[in-house]
Amino acid sequence: MKILVLNSGSSSIKFKLFDNEVVKASGLIEKIGENGSRVELKNTLTGEEFEKKVDIKNHEEGLKITNELFKESGILTDLSELDGCGHRIVHGGKELSEHCLIDDKVLEQIDKVSIFAPLHNPANLAGIKTMIKAAPNVKNVAVFDTAFHSQMPEFASMYALPYEYYEKYNIKKYGFHGTSHAYVSKKAASFLNKDYNSFNAISAHLGNGASVCAIENGKSVDTSMGFTPLEGLIMGTRCGDIDAAILPFIAQTQNLSMQEIDTLVNKKSGVYGICGFNDFRDIENQIEKGDKRAELALNMFCYRLIKYIGSYLAILPRTDALIFTGGIGENGNLVRKLVCEKLSHLGFELDEKLNDERSKKERDISKNSSKIKILVIPTDEELEITKITQKLITK
Repeated sequence: MKILVLNSGSSSIKFKLFDNEVVKASGLIEKIGENGSRVELKNTLTGEEFEKKVDIKNHEEGLKITNELFKESGILTDLSELDGCGHRIVHGGKELSEHCLIDDKVLEQIDKVSIFAPLHNPANLAGIKTMIKAAPNVKNVAVFDTAFHSQMPEFASMYALPYEYYEKYNIKKYGFHGTSHAYVSKKAASFLNKDYNSFNAISAHLGNGASVCAIENGKSVDTSMGFTPLEGLIMGTRCGDIDAAILPFIAQTQNLSMQEIDTLVNKKSGVYGICGFNDFRDIENQIEKGDKRAELALNMFCYRLIKYIGSYLAILPRTDALIFTGGIGENGNLVRKLVCEKLSHLGFELDEKLNDERSKKERDISKNSSKIKILVIPTDEELEITKITQKLITK
């Protein structure tokens, strides 16, 4: 079964082509509507690469060129040959709480909740409409980042604001990175030979965007991101949890608009706001050079993560595993070491030799004596989207 997975951004589209869950091709359409736009396609089985540098005005033109490269590569004659297309959608809102086949009502609802994710949902929507126009007979599936968290209990997902705001505007914690947390937790349960329906874990998806999820009996019961992906951990350029009163104070003292405040907390804060770098490889290099702000940023990042893990240990009746995933979670041995050392009194015992090993496979990096398993599980959101798409189009 041939499934194309699209992750559409405002000026780019990442894509992967699966054939019976085996990746046949991957690629990127970048700088849509900008100078220097191009499409690149790689045959993952042969390593052969194809590229076209051309002005791309919109998503539709980008996908048309991708179709031409598929044909040139011999991987796919036409997009109409696909069995289905899975789309990553950041926000489903209150109504779209489950992954689903896309129809006009779904499109309308994705558009309606774009106010919750203005940087993501409109772009996701553009990708869907482009695919529908390019291959009208191919079934499309919406896979929501928020769906995995949709069964969180109200006492965990509600904010202590006047209840009318929930009723009128659906203001609540939605959570994100759900596709990743779902994938790695299932992988972890399988790795430990445990039944997923009785598996409890804390999943830490750590990248430029980062979130932690408490999983009980295979279901999300709490997560660090909230109404938007801003809440929770300190991230690359996002501040995470702060005193809400800081924002009107800064707005007043600096004479900033709400849009400027939004840019400040989403794009100019986080570890970047502390030390001027948001790539943890750069931060570690700066620490080696004696950069105190880089060291402070790393310690702040780890401290917030430790607090969240500790709070989730408190709400879970039992924890089978702590899972590290995402770019930092999978490759950041220093972050894993600093976090687990601070949690040692709670039963975490890290094997430093295993922690320092480089590998792209799932692995146990805890000592045999560790009360809670410490796992590194590489995430594969595209594969998870493929599995969901196959399931829905064959129902």
